[in-house]
Amino acid sequence: MLRLLRTEIVKTLRRPRTWIALGFVTLVPIIIAIAIKASPPTLEGGRGGPGGGRVYLVAATQSGLYMPIAALRIMSQFFLVVVICLFAGDAIASEAGWGNLRFLLTRPIARGRLLVAKLGVAALFGLIATLLVALAGLLVGGALFGFGNQTIPQLGVTQSTGALLGHLALSVLLITWGLSGVAAFGFMVSTMTDSSAGAIFGAVGLYLVTSILGAIDSIGSIRFGMPTYYLDSWSDLFRVGSMTDDMWRSIFAQVPYVIVFVGIAFWWFHRKDVTS
Repeated sequence: MLRLLRTEIVKTLRRPRTWIALGFVTLVPIIIAIAIKASPPTLEGGRGGPGGGRVYLVAATQSGLYMPIAALRIMSQFFLVVVICLFAGDAIASEAGWGNLRFLLTRPIARGRLLVAKLGVAALFGLIATLLVALAGLLVGGALFGFGNQTIPQLGVTQSTGALLGHLALSVLLITWGLSGVAAFGFMVSTMTDSSAGAIFGAVGLYLVTSILGAIDSIGSIRFGMPTYYLDSWSDLFRVGSMTDDMWRSIFAQVPYVIVFVGIAFWWFHRKDVTS
């Protein structure tokens, strides 16, 4: 199993789209940091409330330690979603699209083991993409704004450097897991089609639909069960300083989606007539 995982990781690293995706998630925080350095934002005229993303941009201009938080807050709204869905939707469909899947299965590799390896690699690179956003934001934020001044009045909480870095690491995990339900859907579709683009955009479409439905109050408590409803709750770590109920809800909300979508993926793939 470890050999299969290692092989899949190497294959993923050899694909240009992997480096393009990881390059973009590294580049965007740098662009954001340069932009707010050139034109510092203010809370006036924007959504500067405690839950709004603009407050983290303001905080980033006062301490580079908050730059990765601002970058994650912005990119987790869409761009990072696309990248994570890319790795999930590309997992099986790309092999089928290139005509490699049939040859993979002619080797003594069980379909279940292949799916586990593909799912593990997709999860790993999704985590790496999120981590790169945080690391790039941290490095460029420190270079442009320094690592001092951790007292940000707009946030109302003063945290030590160690606490901030610990919460940043936890945020990376929470964001990645918070998108696991959507990614699992992309992985499921990837086992059903030979088109990577179809699987990727299907997962992105699910994210957009559930995000829109989650913003409609009139649908009632149904929206609380949407996989993306509590996605932004991780940012409370930097306002409250500890795990909140919404963070736990975000964690548990993914479980049924992951179980159902991954379960269907295994069921479908084991019965699929692989001809490509």
